Amino acid sequence: MNTVGPDDPKHGEEEPPAEATVLRMLLGTQLRRLRELAGIPAEKAGYEIRASRSKISRLENGRVGFKIRDVEDLLTLYGVTGEEQRSEVLALARQSSAPDWWTRYSDILPDWFETYLGLESAAATIRCFEIQFVPGLFQTEEYAQAVTRLGHQAAPAAEIERRVTLRRKRQDLLTRPAPPRVWAIMDEAVLRRPVGGPTVMRAQLRHLIEAGRLSNVTIQVVPFARGGHAGAGGSFSLLRFNEQYLPDIVYVEQLTSAIYLGQRSDVEHYLEIVDQLSGEALTPAATRDYIEQVINET
Repeated sequence: MNTVGPDDPKHGEEEPPAEATVLRMLLGTQLRRLRELAGIPAEKAGYEIRASRSKISRLENGRVGFKIRDVEDLLTLYGVTGEEQRSEVLALARQSSAPDWWTRYSDILPDWFETYLGLESAAATIRCFEIQFVPGLFQTEEYAQAVTRLGHQAAPAAEIERRVTLRRKRQDLLTRPAPPRVWAIMDEAVLRRPVGGPTVMRAQLRHLIEAGRLSNVTIQVVPFARGGHAGAGGSFSLLRFNEQYLPDIVYVEQLTSAIYLGQRSDVEHYLEIVDQLSGEALTPAATRDYIEQVINET
């Protein structure tokens, strides 16, 4: 997971609200509840709109957009005939169809990461643990370029720049009105790995200190001296939403895909891990001092 801010030539243009993602998730949740109340299996719902069971699952999880005709057909199948209720659901479907800002990067974005961008933009709280790289929301441009080249060594320079611009643009959410609360915990290895070389790394570490001064950002480091820790299994993010019907989501990124966990038992397990990590890590103030120490040693 990677990223930073606004040198996209279109940055100043008015963009559709990030709430489109939330609306899709809310709509999907409503349709799932209506389907279950009607006692209709997902396979039958999929058949009704000429789709598979997995497509119904993606719709109900808000991971793909809705066609108005499909929503109308599903409402009819579920026995929703009242004009007022149908109108409310269809209005939600129309509002949720607005394209998100990252659709202009769809040529370089895998579907599974588009899903994460939607969740990230809609989250009220983002808690993450990183074991190798600085979290994307805090990467400088030069650091992001170095990380991007590691994963796309054969890509031309123009594609690298485009990927970096996308990463940087994600950081806009840190300073937007009503930004999410971001709580990032890192293994000390993140500070010690000289991605991009010593000069790039020193600038990145200074940027981390500044990012930690934002009122909605908390940064902690688990030092090597603490020995093994609860996050030894790898990096992950845990996202929480204000909307009543949206469950917490755990995101675990892999090399060519990602896992999204929404079962309460899974979420509670990761909540325990992130709480343990926070307790094992240095306090935010001690983390700033520690990063300063690493800068002086770099």
